[in-house]
Order: sequence, then C-alpha cells, then structure tokens
Amino acid sequence: MKVCIVGASGKLGRYMVDHALNRSYEVVGVCREQSVGKLDAFKGRITIFRGPTNNREVIKKAVADCDGVLTVLVPWGRSQYATGTAQAVLDLARPGARLIFSCGWHISRDGLDKFSSTLKWQERAARWIGFLTRLIDIDDQIEACRRVFASETRWTVVRGSDLEEGESQGLPVWSRHVGDPILKSNITRRIDFALFMVEALKNDDLIHEAPAIVGCQTPSALARAATRQR
Repeated sequence: MKVCIVGASGKLGRYMVDHALNRSYEVVGVCREQSVGKLDAFKGRITIFRGPTNNREVIKKAVADCDGVLTVLVPWGRSQYATGTAQAVLDLARPGARLIFSCGWHISRDGLDKFSSTLKWQERAARWIGFLTRLIDIDDQIEACRRVFASETRWTVVRGSDLEEGESQGLPVWSRHVGDPILKSNITRRIDFALFMVEALKNDDLIHEAPAIVGCQTPSALARAATRQR
C-alpha cells in the first residue's frame, strides 16, 4: 500500500509515519519547508514533498498513485487553511483512494451529538482566543469537515478527544455520537490516535463515518467492556 500523510511533520503525523512504516507501507509525506527537519528520523525511508498542505500543486504531486491519504486538518490562521487542505485532497486523490481526516474538535455530522458544558466552553474559549490572536479558526475546521461529509469519496473523519503522550495502550474505541458514555473519559494517547487513523485505511466499516474516539484503557472504555462481559 502506498500512503500519503498530509501534515507528516507534526506530532500526530510522525506517529502515523511510524505506524505506516511498521506495516511496510510506502510512505509519502507532505510538510512545510521549515518543518522538514522534524522528519530526519525517517530519512531514506519516506518521500517528502515540501510546501503548505493547502497548496494544490504540492498535494497533486504527493497523492498521485496513493492508495490512501491520511490528512491532519489544522485550522491555522484566518485564511481557510484546513478547508483548502481538505478540498485539495478531495479533488486530487485518485478515484477510490481511502481518505482519512483527523479533526481535533467534535464537529457533528448529523446533529445528534450531545456536547457537555465543558466541551461547549472549550469551543467558545478557542473561538475567542482564535479571534484575538488570529492563530486558529474553528469555523475553518467546521467548513473543512462539512466539505468532507458532502463528498462521495471513500472518506472517514476521526474526531479526537483530548490527547496525551505515553506508550501505546492499543486501538482506541469509538462511537458515532459524542455523549455516548463510552467517550466520557475524553482522553486518548496521541500515538493511539495515529494508530486509529492508520488502521482505518483498511476498515471499510468506517467509510462515511465520523467516529469519536477514546483510549481503550480509559475508565469509560473499561466500564463499557465490563458491562458487555456480564
């Protein structure tokens, strides 16, 4: 399998590169020129395309002939960076390719998610900080996901919880909707978020799904598992 990782130099991206290489996949990475050095650990093992992830010419070259594309949607700045990235991948990936997108916010696909007061407060805070600093734009990530959801490609949008570092605990568990008790712990190891993204490439049950994930060893996941064993 040939896989393109868009946003390969970030923490999540580097974990995805490692997981993909461990499966003997041919890996292509896209990252900004100033971040190429972060991929030195993979020198000689991956092909790197340098440039902004919303640059359509860069994406066109990177995704050519790829069986799957793993894309980190980052709402940087106020210029629709995430939306441009998502649209480029949707338009330029080969027909039939598996497209997996990461989303740091629990953006709802069908309006059936039930958000806690804490999540609502976090979104309001992020919007306010983004407005003041002009560093992030939550509405950009919402629009990027809206375009993915409307696409007829073989997409999956992985919606993350809070992330922490640490050794892998295994493949995260997921639910279609925020508010499911299994998601209550709201924490996932970053290395396992990346694992879920890579595993999704070969999981056709996740096509046209927007799974919200949580670590498989968190209290809420273990409580669900214990209930099912009774």
